[in-house]
Amino acid sequence: MKSIIKSPKVYLIGAGPGNPELITVKAVKAIAQADVILCDRLVSPEILETYARKHTKIIYVGKECSKNASTPQSHINTLMVDYARQNKTIVRLKGGDVSIFSNILDELQALKQNYIPYEIIPGITAALGAAAYAGMPLTARGYSTSVRFLTYYKSDILNEDYWKELAGTNDTLVFYMSKGNLTALVEKFLALEISEEKKIAVIEQATTPYQKVYTSSFEGFNETFGDKNFASPSLVVIGKIVNLHEEFSWLENAEQEGLYFKSVENGSLIPNTQNFFEYAV
Repeated sequence: MKSIIKSPKVYLIGAGPGNPELITVKAVKAIAQADVILCDRLVSPEILETYARKHTKIIYVGKECSKNASTPQSHINTLMVDYARQNKTIVRLKGGDVSIFSNILDELQALKQNYIPYEIIPGITAALGAAAYAGMPLTARGYSTSVRFLTYYKSDILNEDYWKELAGTNDTLVFYMSKGNLTALVEKFLALEISEEKKIAVIEQATTPYQKVYTSSFEGFNETFGDKNFASPSLVVIGKIVNLHEEFSWLENAEQEGLYFKSVENGSLIPNTQNFFEYAV
């Protein structure tokens, strides 16, 4: 098999939404030849155990903002640049797709400013993986003609006019990093009289052995799920397409409880003992 790596550089790679089998062939080839892997929290440990070389240095640079336990982006940039100057082949491994709600722009700027060659290898983003595993086609004909990827991790991220437009649109809405503000999200749409045809779904730990899907009307959501602490990561889907879940879901909710991706303080990865593994601080 011909190698895709011809000279040391940085590969910015999306590892997919959780299931290790959803990673791309090109990503696997790059990981298998990396000298250093800078790895985020939402990456299946099986990917590293299976594809990283015996002596690859794996450095955990995860972010978990809700727990104020995150590797500073400036430190990640410095690691990439420093190792590249040592003539190393580096993989910057991110969960989902490398370009969706990640800090890839900061990393690209750091690489460009330091004249370091790079390549971007896309992955399956969480919205696509979660919707597929929940049986909800995001742009199903007659239900939605487009889809929007959004986030609502703080109250002032969207202005009032945009909220009104979101409540009235027929687009499918997918909210990343928003599980901590679900009650406010639901109340906002209720106040804007969102159509009763639209439902809300929360998909926990999509594509992993712990996946669970919860669906509800907006009127009944807070009564049913208002006190629930959804597992991380959780994705929120809003729109008419949520009504398709019951008919086309092909994967039962997991019976087992647990976290596929561990919290920062407990270590998010299970390293292959043959690899050099450390946490960035």
